[in-house]
Amino acid sequence: MAGVTIYQVAQEAGVSPSTVSNLLNGRKGKMLPETRSRVESAIRRLGYRPNRAAQQLRTGRIQMLGLIVPSVANPFWGTFARHLEAAALAEGFYMLLCNSERDPERERRYVEELWGDGIGGVVLCSSLPSLDHVKPTVEAGLGLVAFDRTAQPGDPHRTVNIGTDNVLGMRLATEHLLALGHTRLAFVSGSIGSVNRAERYNGFRQALDAAGLPRSAGLVWSGADTVDFDDRDAAELGRVAALEILSVPRPPTAIVAINDMCALGVIAGAREAGLAVGRDVSVTGYDDIMLAGMAMPALTTVRQPVEEMAATAFARLRQVMDGDGETGQSILHRPTLVVRDSTSAPAMFPVA
Repeated sequence: MAGVTIYQVAQEAGVSPSTVSNLLNGRKGKMLPETRSRVESAIRRLGYRPNRAAQQLRTGRIQMLGLIVPSVANPFWGTFARHLEAAALAEGFYMLLCNSERDPERERRYVEELWGDGIGGVVLCSSLPSLDHVKPTVEAGLGLVAFDRTAQPGDPHRTVNIGTDNVLGMRLATEHLLALGHTRLAFVSGSIGSVNRAERYNGFRQALDAAGLPRSAGLVWSGADTVDFDDRDAAELGRVAALEILSVPRPPTAIVAINDMCALGVIAGAREAGLAVGRDVSVTGYDDIMLAGMAMPALTTVRQPVEEMAATAFARLRQVMDGDGETGQSILHRPTLVVRDSTSAPAMFPVA
């Protein structure tokens, strides 16, 4: 039905036009569930579509949010984007997706452009230690959820941080390898300068320390002098790392990768070196992307509850935008270890 107005929706639902307006603009905190259901049913029956231009003139904002991810080249971010968009659409919001390639200047420009276009809330998947580059826009009124990091000193006041307990997650992976009998382990990452990678490294170290192993038992490979790291290059980083660390005189029997894409590269590098993953060397990842279970062998990894995290991110973003709820906090979801065929007890390292 063309040209449907909120007055027709209100008449169809048996409510006042202001009630329909409150629902369309997200002001439904005191609305009875039955009333909300009647209005939503009337909107669907009549095919009502809000006039975004008029809405922006009234409120200065539109029913849209922004999502800035490092790169959807990493399937984890594509999955997170899909779940966040589903949560947003269920509440009448649309979403714009931006890829930052972990560039602070690019993040700053995206945040400013989204705010300037009338978007009042952004989920920023950055994990950078500092958010100073977006602080002026947040202080101007933008609602911000920082995803995949914990709160850091100096963060903008109107910010909520959401992620998993990265320290716990990497401890789970490392403790699994230690329980299998591995005593020479390698940690493979890109730069450890981001919040989430530093936390994962801390989890790795904590597990080794708790087991009473010397620092020399944990080889750390960051690739700083070998290959630049972003989400497009994670698999290649893992492949290069595996070839290097498996060629030393006393190579590790297990490799802990910073994420699944890196771990898949490690598997490829180990195969290139003539080794069988899950027999000659064990490999773990982090994220549990869809490809993890399809790898050969299937990858032991740490699962992040992505759908639950996306729902939390959207709910908290709405609260920040509405001026409700606590800000400046960290909300951490619990990761779980998924054991598959890429890990086993250490075997005698093949003699070249």
